[in-house]
Amino acid sequence: IALIIGAVVAALIGFKLGYTWEQIQNGMVKSINSAMSAILILLIIGALSGTWMISGIVPTMIYYGLQLMHPSYFLFAACIICCIVSLATGSSWSTVATVGVALLAIGTVMGVPLGMCAGAIISGAYFGDKLSPMSDTTNLAPAMAGTDLFTHIRYMTLTTIPTYIITFILFVILGLTFDAEGTVETASLLADIKASFNVSLWLFVVPVVVIGLIVKKTEPLIALLVGTLLGGAFALIFQPNIVLMLSGATEMNFTSAYKGIMNAITTKSVIPTENTTLADLFTSGGMEKMLGTIWLILCAMVFGGIM
Repeated sequence: IALIIGAVVAALIGFKLGYTWEQIQNGMVKSINSAMSAILILLIIGALSGTWMISGIVPTMIYYGLQLMHPSYFLFAACIICCIVSLATGSSWSTVATVGVALLAIGTVMGVPLGMCAGAIISGAYFGDKLSPMSDTTNLAPAMAGTDLFTHIRYMTLTTIPTYIITFILFVILGLTFDAEGTVETASLLADIKASFNVSLWLFVVPVVVIGLIVKKTEPLIALLVGTLLGGAFALIFQPNIVLMLSGATEMNFTSAYKGIMNAITTKSVIPTENTTLADLFTSGGMEKMLGTIWLILCAMVFGGIM
């Protein structure tokens, strides 16, 4: 509301200064266009999270993650994992959208504070976005400044490496200091996950393919779209009962399969479970969940364009 009011005031000042409505509108359109790639990525991340949930990819990651990770070193491990993936892909957005989603869910189940989980994931994701030779901004900056890529990376390490060493130390300390005694019993969680989903190592094929596409410098939108479609296909193979439930139909056919997948991509999907700890994790908002952020971006771009 503040941004919209600001835009109206700025437009009135623009009229007083002699600008036409066409000029003001062109400013708004140009500003919105500059944010369009971010809007599209947000939408496709919402779609991807939907299909990865109903296909069992995220629950499977949680299932195996619960067996491999411990709360005391989870933050450090999450940061390291995101660092490696973002260095390989050059994209913080894609790292957060794939590996980050799973790590956040694992950390939440373990009882690790949500803010700390997000901090570890984002810190690791931006490490690669800054220093990876495959990052678009890392290539753009030296091109505009008149230097070469690796000179640019070498000088960025002077501030980035010490910062991340301090960050890693802090995550180790945080992991050792917060109380994880209240964490839910792992065995019951594993049983409830297996009761709701068909857990299989084959589901890891989808995130591996997405990360592989990004490593090969595929456009993030294309890579994430492939991940979304593969997630839908794997949902039909491994979790047909969930797809049928989301469609509201009584038997599986092309129409019910299409409706179930599209519901997961576009709207809120809730996978029923008796475990209250897993209830929120088994819920995905799809593209619809991203609309609040997108509306905020659009209002900001309108205001910025008029300014």
